[in-house]
Formats: sequence, C-alpha cells, structure tokens
Amino acid sequence: MGFLFSKAMNDSLKGQQEFMRLQLERQLVLQNLMRERQIAMQIASTREFLKYFGTFFGLSAVVLTAGAMKKKNPAFLMPILPLSFVFAYNCDMGYGTMLQRIKGEAENILDTQSTLLELPKGPLTFEDLEKIRSQTKFFREK
Repeated sequence: MGFLFSKAMNDSLKGQQEFMRLQLERQLVLQNLMRERQIAMQIASTREFLKYFGTFFGLSAVVLTAGAMKKKNPAFLMPILPLSFVFAYNCDMGYGTMLQRIKGEAENILDTQSTLLELPKGPLTFEDLEKIRSQTKFFREK
C-alpha cells in the first residue's frame, strides 16, 4: 500500500516539476520578447529623432555657413561642431554599429570585470529586507 502511495506522490512530483520547468521556459521566452521589443522601440525612437534633428542640423549648417560668408566671420560656424557630434552619435545609434559595440563591451565587462557589477554591501538578503521592513513606517501593521 505504501509503495502505491509513494509511486503516486512521485508521479505527482514529477508532473509538478515538469510544469514548473515549462512555466519557467515560458517566462524566459516572454522576458526575451519584451527585451527585444524595448530595444526595437529604442532604435525606432532614435531613427525618428534623427529625421527631425537631421533636418535641423542641415538647415542650421546652411544658415550658419551663409551667415559666416556674408559677415566674413568664421565664428558663426562654431555651433556646427557640437551639433555634428550629436548628429553623428544619433546616426551611429540608429543606423550604425553602436549597439553591437555596446553589446561587445557589456560582454567584456561580464567576462573580465565582473567585480564592477557587485552591489555595495553585497546582494540583498531576506534578513536585510526584514530589517528594512521593520524599520519603515510604511510596512508596519496598524
């Protein structure tokens, strides 16, 4: 009798473990899809910003160059320099290889400089959370 009960419990436990594994896999897939969508939104946002900023930069460059030539004062060209850096950064972010370089650098940090990722005073523990909860008025029961 005990063997049958034990076998039924073992089968039930295996079923639960399989369900938990499936649930975890689904959560990981969902998190990855959400991350991909967020990155796609960031790239799309950068590209949209680039359209407006590119127009502004082009018009500014033409107007400032014309002003410098008309007034014979090259100081009018000075604002083009910082604007060109912003324009180049956004071009690289939206259409260039910046994201691949960022990913490579992040992988390098994870592989060779993992100590930079450590939290001050170490990771949070359950005891730390309980201590904070007991000291905070917000969590105190009334």
